[in-house]
Amino acid sequence: MPTLSDSSDRSPAHAVTLWLKQINAALAASSPSPLRNLFLPESYWRDALALSWQLETHVGHDNIAACLYPLARSAGLQELQLDETVREVQQVRRFGAEVLEAFIRFETRSGRGEGVVRLVPSPDVPATFLGWTLLTALDELKGFEEAIGPHRPAGEASARKFHDRIAEQAYGDRDPTVLVVGGGQAGLAAAARLKLLGVDTLIIDRHGRIGDNWRKRYHALTLHNQVQVNHMPYMPFPPSWPAYIPKDKLANWFEAYVEALELNYWTNTELISAVYDCSVDGWVASLQGPDNVIKTLHPAHIVMATGVSGIANIPELPGLERFSGKVMHSSAYRDGQDWAGRSAMVIGTGNSGHDIAQDLCSRGANVTMVQRSPTLVVSIEPGAQLPYTLYDEGPGTEVCDLLTVATPLPLARRAHQGFTRQARELDDALLGGLQSAGFKLDFGEDDTGWQFKYLTRGGGYYFNVGCSDLIVSGRIGLLPYEQIDSFTAEGVRMVSGEVKAQDLVVLATGYQPQEVLVERLFGKEVRERVGPIWGFGEGLELRNMYSRTGQPGLWFIAGSLAQCRINSKYLALQIKACQEGLIGKTPYCRSTEPMSQPAPAGRGRPRESCAGHG
Repeated sequence: MPTLSDSSDRSPAHAVTLWLKQINAALAASSPSPLRNLFLPESYWRDALALSWQLETHVGHDNIAACLYPLARSAGLQELQLDETVREVQQVRRFGAEVLEAFIRFETRSGRGEGVVRLVPSPDVPATFLGWTLLTALDELKGFEEAIGPHRPAGEASARKFHDRIAEQAYGDRDPTVLVVGGGQAGLAAAARLKLLGVDTLIIDRHGRIGDNWRKRYHALTLHNQVQVNHMPYMPFPPSWPAYIPKDKLANWFEAYVEALELNYWTNTELISAVYDCSVDGWVASLQGPDNVIKTLHPAHIVMATGVSGIANIPELPGLERFSGKVMHSSAYRDGQDWAGRSAMVIGTGNSGHDIAQDLCSRGANVTMVQRSPTLVVSIEPGAQLPYTLYDEGPGTEVCDLLTVATPLPLARRAHQGFTRQARELDDALLGGLQSAGFKLDFGEDDTGWQFKYLTRGGGYYFNVGCSDLIVSGRIGLLPYEQIDSFTAEGVRMVSGEVKAQDLVVLATGYQPQEVLVERLFGKEVRERVGPIWGFGEGLELRNMYSRTGQPGLWFIAGSLAQCRINSKYLALQIKACQEGLIGKTPYCRSTEPMSQPAPAGRGRPRESCAGHG
């Protein structure tokens, strides 16, 4: 095996170039065996569509060799090349280790790819580097490039008249290829990507105005991560915007985004039901529009972009139906101006619960928070922002996004354990005060922090912007749920027999799983065919997110603005590939792509073998 000592050039770029030369030779060898020797025993290869047409992660040098070798050949992978036009090779610290981090480019039979490799010194051979992480990601499909830059419309093709846009959005003489259900960041990102790939796409949303899914939320709401992390595809936010974007500002931006990118969007429209018609390989979708008019469309694909926060979860609390005061779910709360001098109880201690309690307190209400389960608390600065440090380091958003995609789940968990330790040290006094007030704390599964609570549960944490301090000082009361016996007409009866009078109860109790909405719209059979949505299960990828599912033509996208920006690209590329006959509509019903054994419905898993890949 060549080593750095074979050359006078010992630069990081030379080391990466040498490793890429070795891996290209290994891929051209007569067996996968040479590949094994180029990776650490604990190593990771994540493929984002480039070779497998899936989002999947392979663990360990034996598995990587066994899978990368046949998939590279099946996909027609050409040589991996160093790409320093993105960024020069860096010597950086990632996940507790010193690495060489480099960007790569390559081509396959179907597309052009990009990726990231991280190399570490071999523990056995001096001056030799081994692969620790490798990302191969599809960037564009050959012949179906995005209509941007050199591929943008020109001349007469760009000179459409206003009435053409009216007709385009009406869908009076055609059906959309893709129906996107939900007009928040997930739906807009997916539709924008699809439009620029030439896929006819219609967004529908039940609200009366674009952006209302943010605009109609409680008035005190702002984004809890900073502006540089949250840009939308193709249209970054202005550099003058505040670090934490107010919800109304974001809502208005969504309106401008739809207009600027000429996205087709129907407001006041809901999906009522949809049935997949195998005879035409598409959906029969019933929509209820303004004035309750029912319209039927026949899209080939439906993208569910209703988010992790979909159907409100209303728990059955003993006696709540007897309460004579006002009861509302947090999704219906706007502000506390009508509750000054009155008693309010907020049930739930996640972000919404804390924000609502703080808003009520600021309006002069007498507020009590009810805690049902331990909650992670981290100060919004700097603790909650630690996972986004990469976006502050200087590379552009696209560079940071690719580095994020190149982070396999086990190493992401390790990194977030480190962020959690740092945040706990920074918040030591605050956390101590909360515990003294009786607040029950936790720090996520295996101390992986708030990000993994979001990825597995969709909540269970609070970014402190002042409410925790109000709890510590006693200005907001705290009540463990187990001390409540039942609700009465006046308020709540405690286990002790005492009755605490209340005027308002806010249920900050989260949302039901997306599977509930799937069954409501598509039926039980489709829900079972798709399986669990969100979270990781036994696998190393989010279940049924951003990729093909067990139900042909049904897709899911959700998450933060950053997650939607990043993963909408891969979702759109897959839909375009389906439309062009490059892949089938499910990962188990393929056409020209490599074949693989089907996983049980809805279950992702780490690739421990590649039996069945052709």
